[in-house]
Order: sequence, then structure tokens, then C-alpha cells
Amino acid sequence: MIELLAPAKLTWFLEITAQRSDGYHLLRSEMTSLDLADRLRVSDGDGVVYTGNVVGLEELNNSDDTLIHRALRVAGRRAHVEVHKQIPLGGGLGGGSSNAAAILRWAGVNDVESAASLGGDVPFCVVGGRALVTGIGEIVEPRAANPTPVTLFLPTFGVNTAACYRAFDEMVREGWRPSGRNHLLDPACRVAPQLRNLVEWIGAEVGEPILAGSGSTVFVEGHHGVGNTLTTSVGQVRVIETVTA
Repeated sequence: MIELLAPAKLTWFLEITAQRSDGYHLLRSEMTSLDLADRLRVSDGDGVVYTGNVVGLEELNNSDDTLIHRALRVAGRRAHVEVHKQIPLGGGLGGGSSNAAAILRWAGVNDVESAASLGGDVPFCVVGGRALVTGIGEIVEPRAANPTPVTLFLPTFGVNTAACYRAFDEMVREGWRPSGRNHLLDPACRVAPQLRNLVEWIGAEVGEPILAGSGSTVFVEGHHGVGNTLTTSVGQVRVIETVTA
């Protein structure tokens, strides 16, 4: 049995620069790995089993088409994989992509095309560390490490990534123009209106709020000692203090 580490991914900034004729969005982003990570145990056999105290594992355990299943198919390998989840689902932290990347690394599959075929975050997750990411996610330019403490705020709701990008396109057609540190903030708030309340609450009570990917995780630079859970305007919010690469 082999144990693999699959670190979460934090999007330090995210700009959508264009849209290709096939519908894929071009981006410019700085991504960094986090200390927060899932652990995968790979052994002989078949099947993928998810454990841990993360909402949504039942759906994963009832699926035979998770990103790990797809990564195994891309790699042409068979294995039994047990995943102990720490990275929340639907939080914009790239947990599924990181799991897939861990399998690709284990299988010795390091080419960008294979990684990108599984999703735009997978190429970065294969490389890890800190990097400037462009194209549709397949161009990964490593940068020097710059460990930075951050505090993650994880609400009980998620934001569907595909729905967020659809909202982005709708808003652009309506005349809206993206701005700010994360171009997906306003679209994510259209998909999940309660996210705006969380962002405003964090801005007033803790520090400058930054959306992680397409959300729903919001983060703030630094450790703020606010505890493991908070009661906010959108209900209970889980808090994790961690460090970037």
C-alpha cells in the first residue's frame, strides 16, 4: 500500500481574459498549494472509498465516475483507492482535482494534455507549489515559494463551478464587466446569493475577503484566532487556519 498526499489549491487571484470558440474560458491566475490536504491510500484491487468528516461523501461513494476513477482510466491503471477527505466539496479548493493529480503522479503520468483532460485545475495540482497559471489551466509556470498564513471560511453551502461560469457568461452578455481580484466573485454571488452576505460579514468583522476559485470558500490573509466555527449571517461557518506554499 502506498500513501499519497493531495494538497488543496488556493487561487490567489483569478482573471478571466477571454473565451475560446469552443466555450472554454482563458484565465490568468496565481495558484498555490495549501497545508490542508486529503490522504490517499493506494493498494491492489479496484474501487474508490471516501472517508472523513466532510459533507457530500455519500454521493462520491455511490459514484463510479469520480475524478479518481477518471484519472485511473487516463493512466490505464487499476487500483483500490481509499481517500480520507479533509478538503471540503464544492468549496473552490480543488479537492477533486488534487485527488486526480495525486493518482496521475503515482501512475507516472505527467503530461499536461492528460491532466487537462480531467479539468482545468488538474495540471496545476500535478505540479503543486506556487505558480502562474494561464490558458485554460494547462500552462503552469512555477514561482518561488512564499509561505503565507491564511484563514479559510467554509460555509455549509457550495457553489457549482459550471453554474458559476454560466453566470459569468450571462452577466457579460448583459453588459457587466469583470473586475477585482477574482473575476468570479459576482457570478458566484449570483449562483449563491447568500455568498454575498458572507463576504460582507467577513469584510466587516475579520479582514479583506477573497473568494477561493468559484467559491464557496472565502479566505483572509493571516491567522486571526477566531476559532473553529463561527455563527454568521449565513449560519455556521467552519474556519481553518493553514499556510500556503
